Amino acid sequence: MRMIWKLVVYTLMATLFITNIPQKVDASVSVSARGAILMEQESGRILFEKDAHTKRRIASITKIMTAVLAIESGKMDELVKVSVQATRAEGSSVYLKPGEKIMLEHLVYGLMLRSGNDTAVAIAEHVGGSLDGFVYLMNQKAKEIGMLNTHFANPHGLDDHEDHYSTPYDMALLMRYAMKYKKFQEITGTKVHKAPNPTENWEREWKNKNRLLTKYKYATGGKTGFTKRAKRTLVSTATKGDMNLIAVTINASDDWNDHISMYESGFKGFDMVEVLPKGSVEIENKHYKNHLFLKNTVMFPATKKEMDLFSIKYKLNKPAKDWERTAGHEEVVGKAVVSLDGRVVKEVPIYFDGGPHKKKGLFDSLKEIFLSIIGVRING
Repeated sequence: MRMIWKLVVYTLMATLFITNIPQKVDASVSVSARGAILMEQESGRILFEKDAHTKRRIASITKIMTAVLAIESGKMDELVKVSVQATRAEGSSVYLKPGEKIMLEHLVYGLMLRSGNDTAVAIAEHVGGSLDGFVYLMNQKAKEIGMLNTHFANPHGLDDHEDHYSTPYDMALLMRYAMKYKKFQEITGTKVHKAPNPTENWEREWKNKNRLLTKYKYATGGKTGFTKRAKRTLVSTATKGDMNLIAVTINASDDWNDHISMYESGFKGFDMVEVLPKGSVEIENKHYKNHLFLKNTVMFPATKKEMDLFSIKYKLNKPAKDWERTAGHEEVVGKAVVSLDGRVVKEVPIYFDGGPHKKKGLFDSLKEIFLSIIGVRING
């Protein structure tokens, strides 16, 4: 990791805006997919893309959104009564039975590992109240995430509607959002899951259809998809060292190798650079000196040629009169703006710490111990 400090500028500002504008780099990768993208998960930087903003049918990678809404519902431990409508869903299935009761969490495993269309309908009816209600939630969440070229018409991705589509870029945004949840990470990375089967004397056993989990040693999860009209679609994730990548392909004849090629290109061509460390921010200003800090380390993927092209500007709010007496602990007072070769790629909030960072001396430590002992004795 390299620490890079090139430019520190004090700028007065009235408001704080936190944005993240990824910078794209096209690597020399050849893929079979009609549309593809490789994105670094933490920063959102695009490392490779091919026709990544064209709207296309997406098949069962739709179910990533279905899984996200199930997890966010807070109902994962609830029992779901399977409807007749759910068991009649066409295509891939885990063979749910009408009237059986199964925990929502098991349904999400069946959704992600076996791509069960019956599980998708059962989840939608339980979480959204109805298929239409759930589809509404899907599209609301898509807007929230920033999936501007996406529209969902069902919870499974079957070709039963003409207005069901997305793009590689939007699906990468969705996967980036989903991977924030530990439960999603756990489910999508599971190779085999066992679920109860109430009408039989044996358990269901679901093996993950995502062959990358066994084919590629750095793979951590993903979702497969296929319909006659969408062709093969795939969203996957991979981790090597401290770099987490997301790959998406739509309409690909050789998607497994497409993803491996993109990952290998990303891991070889980029390193995660520590641009800013968490902790104290040193600024020569009477109001803020020894009081500013960042909560998290700022990391960003860069090529070797880009290592020395980072710069940082500190933009701080103008303190109001008597501000120092009323300022709260961890109040946002500005932002650190990270640029790569002159282009803003990351902005993070700067926080105010109510007291100066002072190291305790031996006398102070002994005094605290003494007072603590006295306090214990006085209070019994």
